[in-house]
Amino acid sequence: MGRTGRDFDSINEYIAQFPASVQEKLKALRAVIREAAPDAVEKISYRMPTFYLKGNLVHFAAYRNHIGFYPAPSGIERYREKLSDYQGGKGSVQFPLDQPIPYDLVSEIVRFRVQENLEKAAAKEKNA
Repeated sequence: MGRTGRDFDSINEYIAQFPASVQEKLKALRAVIREAAPDAVEKISYRMPTFYLKGNLVHFAAYRNHIGFYPAPSGIERYREKLSDYQGGKGSVQFPLDQPIPYDLVSEIVRFRVQENLEKAAAKEKNA
């Protein structure tokens, strides 16, 4: 199980490749992101489900033992303390499949990223 090298046309198609238990977590994660960023557009980018709002907002992907969540380095840095129980990198965090996903925290991070992207876009427009 895990991301394959093939490209997907939609998030539904991406999610469908996984076992039912993983699909449920991916669907729930997608719903939380959609609720926190209702104006974002769904797409596949970097072979991962992506939410886009004036730039990439967040990505997610399933792997053998975890779901990767990618809210950009700024999202990780801002919530570093709340994410300290999870492994991750500069712009990513890993939610183990055998543990509950902290959906409230995901929602908070997504809302932060929405605000960040909107502020950056407004600043660009102002300077254009």
